[in-house]
Amino acid sequence: MDGIGNRVALVTGAAGGIGRAVCTALAGAGARVAAADLDAVPAAGAAGGPDAAPAEELKGATPYRLDVCDPRAVEETVAAVERDLGPIDILVNVAGVLLPGQAAETDDERWRRTFAVNADGVFHASRAVAARMTPRRRGVIVTVGSNAASVPRIGMAAYAASKAAAAMFTRCLGLELARHGIRCNVVSPGSTDTAMLRALAGDREPEDARSAVLDGDPAAFRVGIPLGRVAEPADVADAVLFLASDRARHITMHDLLVDGGATLRT
Repeated sequence: MDGIGNRVALVTGAAGGIGRAVCTALAGAGARVAAADLDAVPAAGAAGGPDAAPAEELKGATPYRLDVCDPRAVEETVAAVERDLGPIDILVNVAGVLLPGQAAETDDERWRRTFAVNADGVFHASRAVAARMTPRRRGVIVTVGSNAASVPRIGMAAYAASKAAAAMFTRCLGLELARHGIRCNVVSPGSTDTAMLRALAGDREPEDARSAVLDGDPAAFRVGIPLGRVAEPADVADAVLFLASDRARHITMHDLLVDGGATLRT
């Protein structure tokens, strides 16, 4: 795809379903991908540098171990990527956690952990990369958010609030960096076939859980998915790939919903 080939892309949360799909899509388009995740196993003597994660999980990418909650680790990893692969042209913020629970029953630790990954992590990575992109006057930052950022969800207050914070931060960053030729956009998936979605099903039978997602749940004030299907990680990755490419060269501060119409554009 235009503007992807031979560019350096850093993807956080690369070990997850959407993160892996984004890495695969970018690598397939010719990018040199740095795949960063806390779950990756570091190679001996290479803290913050190339990692020894299984090739089948991060095919076509160079793995790095990274905790996005740690600003110092983020700075070190960004520096390592630029040293190893070259100047970062594309940053994709995918790292995220979902710790469900009723708002009034959410303890401080779950709230802090949710924001530390979903909001602080986006801030740390974007700040480190934007500081390097600015003098080069080029670059693209894409944050993978959630449609929950714009629609209230029962049992997901911390997650929804953190994703809303990340989305607005990214759009504000886009406004500030536009004069430097740097574009910042958000991709907001709905229900996507990942381990995170499957964990939400709890003890319900898979078919019952799927029906609740597709048909909606009136008791939870949740509509279904008009297109009648759960997204695949590749659906989200394709949206990221478009926004990272030169085909989206005049798009910035945009929030692209990839949810089959589930939010009814609210």
